[in-house]
Amino acid sequence: MGVLLPAHPKLRGILSIRAEGPDIKAAIDGVNRAFEEFKAEHTKEIKEIKAGMADVVQTEKVDRINAEIGKLTAAIDDLNIKMAVGNVPGKEGEVDTPEMKEYKSDFNSWVRTGDDESKIRNANKTGVMASMSVGSNPDGGYTAPVEWDRQITDKLALVSPMRRYSSIQNVRGQGFKHLYNLHGAGSGWVGETDARPETATPKFAEYAFKFGELYAQPGVTQVILEDSEIDIAGYLAGEVDLEFAQQEGVAFLVGDGVNKPKGVLMFDAATETALPAAERHPLGPVLEVATGSAAGLTPDGLVDLVYDIPSERLTQNSGFYLNRKSHADVRKMKDGQGNYLWQPPFQAGEPAQILGYAARELSGMPDAEADEIPVIFGDMTMAYRIFDRVGVQILRDPYTKKPYVLFYTRKRVGGGLWNPEFIRYHRVSGATGS
Repeated sequence: MGVLLPAHPKLRGILSIRAEGPDIKAAIDGVNRAFEEFKAEHTKEIKEIKAGMADVVQTEKVDRINAEIGKLTAAIDDLNIKMAVGNVPGKEGEVDTPEMKEYKSDFNSWVRTGDDESKIRNANKTGVMASMSVGSNPDGGYTAPVEWDRQITDKLALVSPMRRYSSIQNVRGQGFKHLYNLHGAGSGWVGETDARPETATPKFAEYAFKFGELYAQPGVTQVILEDSEIDIAGYLAGEVDLEFAQQEGVAFLVGDGVNKPKGVLMFDAATETALPAAERHPLGPVLEVATGSAAGLTPDGLVDLVYDIPSERLTQNSGFYLNRKSHADVRKMKDGQGNYLWQPPFQAGEPAQILGYAARELSGMPDAEADEIPVIFGDMTMAYRIFDRVGVQILRDPYTKKPYVLFYTRKRVGGGLWNPEFIRYHRVSGATGS
């Protein structure tokens, strides 16, 4: 079993606060001031529309403020993420064995110069890295030191939204299977001296999670390789992380499970029913709640979504997952008492909220259009799990694209639905209820 790793002023003044500002308190103050301005201008816009005096200029003003709130909120989320990633335990104070220190030194030398390849090869076959290289293609490169692997994974946590919100488990094999307990065990009450009748035995079902191989091939100049001041591990991690994150981002949402993870949006009833029985999730599909409108999101639909999850499946981490455009749509919604459903963050470490639950931006989620699923609600850490095979493979190629040295870098990654009971899909549909 692997290890779980534990996601005011006038308009001119508002727009002068840039989303890339480094001060999280200033960003929080800015988004709160902007939201106060937004509420005032949005109320004015609604009154003009009701009076039959809709003003294009006023609408544009509201949209500009709304967009700026989105930028500021995204900046706050990014700063919160960087603080959280920087505080993950287990990175400081780790002690390498003498053999691992020697391997890191040899690997660094090989990456820079191509020398000492025999040492690297032997370490992967029978030495310190042999256990991490089992099942790897011997022609596909050598396993990078754990520190290099960690640098790539840490950078992915900063740029890959699903990695921030899901559970992550390290595995050493080529895949991962989980045995689900479907319950069904019998029980009952008896007196002290009464006979104990035989009870039913629990039922179990095995489920195989889908894996695939991520790859990238950055090119590095000899000047960089020969500069001993450059952290070559960090440099290569920076070169591959955006490419890896882009591919992962698609797969973790809508991947079909063919040589890639199966995405969190791919477990609806229709998709699961179309699969052979042996490939369906043992706990069933993700249940859905309709928006109540074929045109988009509605306040009542969001309320229904929250209350569809049983209390025992609501956690402190439960929240809404939607893209930035849907955030902007929800920001304009009010409840029956005239209160806005969306509220800004009030302190560092906290996201904005919708109906009192965290509002988390998840790029790649569909827009709120007919029959789409623009919102997921619940606890993603309990619902979706990402599997990282320990060991990044690197192949050094100094010949194909001279004067560059290419580094074919690959990493095996899996992902899939762990427990559908902790989330709900919110589908754009005129139907009502679940």
